[in-house]
Amino acid sequence: MKVFLREFLAILVLAIAIFLLTQATIPGFYVDGSSMEPNLHPGQTLRINKVVYNFHEPERGDVIVFLNPDNPDEPPYIKRIIGLPGETIEIKDGVVYINGLKLGEPYIKDPSSRSFPEQKIPENEYFVLGDNRNNSQDSRAGWTVPVESIIGKAWLSTWPPSEWGLAPNYSPTTLTATGEMSQ
Repeated sequence: MKVFLREFLAILVLAIAIFLLTQATIPGFYVDGSSMEPNLHPGQTLRINKVVYNFHEPERGDVIVFLNPDNPDEPPYIKRIIGLPGETIEIKDGVVYINGLKLGEPYIKDPSSRSFPEQKIPENEYFVLGDNRNNSQDSRAGWTVPVESIIGKAWLSTWPPSEWGLAPNYSPTTLTATGEMSQ
């Protein structure tokens, strides 16, 4: 009986340790709102990778969870990184331009109906947009996301079962002035 109790306690302690490690490194995030449709839906649950940016910088196309730069006490936001630090960004006629080059975006629902004047993204900050451009509060409101406000990168969809799989992170392409594709 002592051996059984000792093994049971060891398994219980190991399970608790695994649970706590999982919560600390890949916590759950509940999607609230339609700003990321058609790729993420209200009620969907994701796992967020909190350690990935310890190994590399955030990249264009990453879906990130971050604290609202204007009000960090609000629930976190989820958006896609579009512009990187030091780049210029402009939105005109529904098209996003990075440093004057057209950004290819296969993941958006509809092009933006709002323009955004050319602006340089501050160092250590990111320009983010929702995939559902016409129903998203994002960097077009005049704010960018400081790197220290980023909680992590969307990694895995865990609920509902029909949406199970990797999060919709993309590496979008730009069009050069001659129309050739580049990464």
